[in-house]
Amino acid sequence: QEQLAESGGGLVQAGGSLRLSCAASTQIFSTHVMAWFRQAPGKEREFVAAAHWSGGATFYTTSVKGRFTISRDSAKSSVNLQMNSLKPEDTAVYYCAAAQSPNELHQKYFDSWGQGIQVTVSS
Repeated sequence: QEQLAESGGGLVQAGGSLRLSCAASTQIFSTHVMAWFRQAPGKEREFVAAAHWSGGATFYTTSVKGRFTISRDSAKSSVNLQMNSLKPEDTAVYYCAAAQSPNELHQKYFDSWGQGIQVTVSS
């Protein structure tokens, strides 16, 4: 399985911003849906945002619409997640994931994962 390398994250106050990046191989980047999931303590891993390999379509979970932006950087074969207006409830471990043709934007359809990176938003 392809390894994805995440970077960014950390601690920020509520209302602040953070940017996550996920590097993948050129082959994965150009043929897979790239997504971000997150998992808060005691909760299931949930979908956050995704971008289609063609670069056209993006998808967001309702709670982050208007605050988070997913984007693809073809030059670096990476996908970024710009997170603005962060809230304490955004605190979680964030995972980058990839899938060639997921039936749904659910973790069970994604077969490549990063190691996860902590995002903590203080109130």
